[in-house]
Formats: sequence, C-alpha cells, structure tokens
Amino acid sequence: MTETRVREEICRLGRSLFERGLTPGSSGNISVRLDDGGWLVTPTNASLGFLDPARLSRLDAAGKLTSGDAPTKEVPLHTALYQTRSSARAVVHLHSTHSVALSMLPEIDPRAALPPMTAYYLMKCGQTALVPYYRPGDPAVADAIKGLAGKYSSVLLANHGPVVAGDTLEAAVFATEELEETAKLYLLLRGLNPRYLTPGQIADLSKTLGLTLPEHGHD
Repeated sequence: MTETRVREEICRLGRSLFERGLTPGSSGNISVRLDDGGWLVTPTNASLGFLDPARLSRLDAAGKLTSGDAPTKEVPLHTALYQTRSSARAVVHLHSTHSVALSMLPEIDPRAALPPMTAYYLMKCGQTALVPYYRPGDPAVADAIKGLAGKYSSVLLANHGPVVAGDTLEAAVFATEELEETAKLYLLLRGLNPRYLTPGQIADLSKTLGLTLPEHGHD
C-alpha cells in the first residue's frame, strides 16, 4: 500500500470510528508503520472524524517529526507497542465508553481484563492486559507497555481507554471494535453468572486457528 493510500485509510477509518461514537471530540489516535521504518500518526488535538491526509504527522524511524502537524502526545504509547511486538504495523488508541468503564472496575484481572466470552474476542484480541493509570502522554506508560514483553496486542489503560496493535490498520481497528463490544457484553452480564468458553473450547479454538494466548488468564 502506498503512503498516499495509507494516509487516506487512516482518515477513512478514523472518521468511521468517530461517527459511530467510539472516540469523542479530539480523543483517540492512530498510527501506521511504513515500509521505510518511519510512521504516520494522527496529530495532537485532532478529531479522528476530521483528519486531513496531508497534515498527518510523518515521523522517521527515530521518532523525529519530518512533515505534517505536531504528533499526538501519545507517541510513547505507540512506540512501546511497535518495539515489543515486531508484527505490529498499526496501533489504534480510543476512548471508547465501555472499554473505559471496564478499566475502572475493581475486580478486573490485570493479566486478563476480560473473561473468554466469545470466540471472536479471542480471535481478534487474544487476551487484554490492564495497566495502571498514568497521566495522558506520560512517558512512563511506555515502560508499563514494555513490561508486558510483547505478549499482548490488546491493552487497557486504566481510567483512560484501549490501545490495540495489529498487523494491518484494518486489523487493529477491527480488534479495537471487538474489544469494545466485548466490554459492553461484560457490563451487560456483570453479576448474572454467564457461561464463558470452557478451557476445552479455548484449547480447540487455539489449536484450530493457531492462536497464541498468554499462559495466565481466567479459569
């Protein structure tokens, strides 16, 4: 995919996320790693619903701005995922309502923020880690992400929102949407003792589809 096309895709998918209420105002950011080692990222204080392809921030492999507007302050967050997940080519960070709500619940396991509710959640997201609250833009959040050692493509930032990596931008967007819908399911079913996928069902899914899940999780 050419850089021009990547720019158009960031704007198209950003607008789709915004128009469906998945990240309000000027919240959320998207990045895509390019073939030359540099990357494109949405600018600071930019609404995902009104992005200009020509004004996206272009960073070189060292993270230095080479063209476009000033980048989002969440660059350290994106960088940490790229550094720890070699397969990652895109990162999406939103302030989606149900995922943020999930991140604030006291019973959430930081190693598996959601139980194995559906096959598609495991297929798209694997398991989701929860990292503690950090001020938005705090470089320390990068250390928290690096501490996960690349085991998770899907991460919840406490009291903030999800950040998800994918091997394509579309895959990252779809996984973020699946995380949001699963968080919504969890909140709808909370306290109702729902049936989750059994260890046998998870093992079958993993074997059939070649999923690699972190060893720890819900029993």
